[in-house]
Amino acid sequence: MNNKNPQTSWLTLPGMFFSQAERYGNKPFLWHKKGERWKALSWEETAVQVAKAGEALKGLGVKPGDRVAILSENRPEWVIADLAIMAIGAIAVPLYTTNTSSDHLHVLENSGAKAVIISTAALLKNFLPAAHESDSMKNAICMEPYKLSQRLNVELLQWWDILENQHGNVVGMISGLADIKRADPAIIIYTSGTGGTPKGVVLHHGSILHNCEGAEEILFPYGLKGHRFLSFLPLSHAYAQTGDLFLPIHLGAEIYFAEGLEKLSSNMVETKPTVMLVVPRLFETIKGRIELALKKEGGAKKKLFYRAVELGSKKYKGQPMTLIERLEDKCLTALVRRKVKKRFGGKIKALVSGGAAMSPDVGLFFVALGINVLQGYGQTETGPLISANREPKIKMDAVGPPVKATRVKIADDGEILVQGELVMKGYWRDPDATAMAIRDGWLHTGDIGIFDEDGHLKITDRKKDIIVFDKGDNVSPQRIEGFLTLEEEIAQAMVSGDARPYLVGLIVPDDLWFKNWKQENGKKGNLQSLCSDPDLKKAIGAAVSRVNSKLSNLERVRGFLIAGHSFTIENEQMTPTMKIRRHIIRAEFGDELDALY
Repeated sequence: MNNKNPQTSWLTLPGMFFSQAERYGNKPFLWHKKGERWKALSWEETAVQVAKAGEALKGLGVKPGDRVAILSENRPEWVIADLAIMAIGAIAVPLYTTNTSSDHLHVLENSGAKAVIISTAALLKNFLPAAHESDSMKNAICMEPYKLSQRLNVELLQWWDILENQHGNVVGMISGLADIKRADPAIIIYTSGTGGTPKGVVLHHGSILHNCEGAEEILFPYGLKGHRFLSFLPLSHAYAQTGDLFLPIHLGAEIYFAEGLEKLSSNMVETKPTVMLVVPRLFETIKGRIELALKKEGGAKKKLFYRAVELGSKKYKGQPMTLIERLEDKCLTALVRRKVKKRFGGKIKALVSGGAAMSPDVGLFFVALGINVLQGYGQTETGPLISANREPKIKMDAVGPPVKATRVKIADDGEILVQGELVMKGYWRDPDATAMAIRDGWLHTGDIGIFDEDGHLKITDRKKDIIVFDKGDNVSPQRIEGFLTLEEEIAQAMVSGDARPYLVGLIVPDDLWFKNWKQENGKKGNLQSLCSDPDLKKAIGAAVSRVNSKLSNLERVRGFLIAGHSFTIENEQMTPTMKIRRHIIRAEFGDELDALY
């Protein structure tokens, strides 16, 4: 393999991969942990595996334009399957590992997927009832052994068996790419469905390539070579699909697959990533753990830490510092900031935050500690990147200017509109929804925003989620819920008040705080049995009061309930992208919330 320079602009996603594989050859590409050791597939080995998988799918009758589903946790085989599907002109359909069988059936019926590639026997078991009912599904290919007691409507195959007898002809696979265009569909990602049935977002090769080109510009100040990505966000989401897979390919970077959220801290130390895609909740969790540890330890260590935050915040805000403060700040970098950076592996150059709004205070906390936090904004319908913070002007209260070759404008009613190659082709088999979303060539995001004096976009609300009171005033529920969940006592919150005179809320206490509170107050029982406890309500009420003191009169929460359980994906009160499903939560708690008035 030679080291010729890659194309400056690729036409397809697999074309970009094969070009980079030719360039990087036997250098490591995909890392996974086996036992106690991290093992890598090289670019060249991955290319051969992609060619074999593509040949196998062709042999099963998969043709250009056919849909093939992927149901797997993040692992090298996910990447191989995704690229193989696209390399033969078919369309990948990622499935959430948290889906119920009925969720799977909806996606299969809507997409018409004729095959699925599945990682584990447990995921296959949950998927098979949907596959058996589906008219289109022909083959289920599992990476783990799985035996059926009786034949189903779907043919069960083993991943390694179907790859074993293939040639792995990379040159032949590359030649077939000539028939695929940049504007052709590459993937259908089903939206989480906060307010109804999930819709299939059709993203073309150009949409994701456009995203990669925009993201490269964002990372340029930190260098474009030698990057290591640690992937832990599900690749079934557009955010991770682009940012943790195709962006690393675009940069020629290595990808490490985390063992899971519970081992993320140790994986960061082991793999020493340079770039990580994260969600705001991770920042909040890490901040909470740091502060809880400091609270218990106290003393000089606590004082030094918060002095580092204080001076770092001052520097970020451009406030003048005395000579003594500058010297002190340098010492604190060695004593405090270097240790914080080691929590992320010690080599981190940028943490990219997306998927939800991040509190400016949380972002500033990490920036003050020497961690580069780049908050961005996007939607599945744009592949997903629309705007992002970047050097030299990073703002914690904004999501940055639009990325390269992306046009953004604010409609008369405040809605954010987007135009450019990044915009989806439409919703799969849903022309009415497509026509509603894309009007006069502009994608209507459903988000409300403004541009500040520096051209940075600020998201102020979701258009459809605005609460309108009985007298016509309106408030942003996300803003208030965000403030509530930043309190130590509160993990989740939903506020309600449409057509009412004021807001009421539903609160889920933080697990760790709740355990400590029970110990300190001599309480026994679980959350379900204690959710009406007056002492618990008083403790949570103190947190709600603190939040109310920061809010306008209209935004204050006048009454609240404590939920007896968390909002989860399993009870369908959270989407796979960790957004609350208001209509489902209200179906359970609506009468109790209404009784607060």
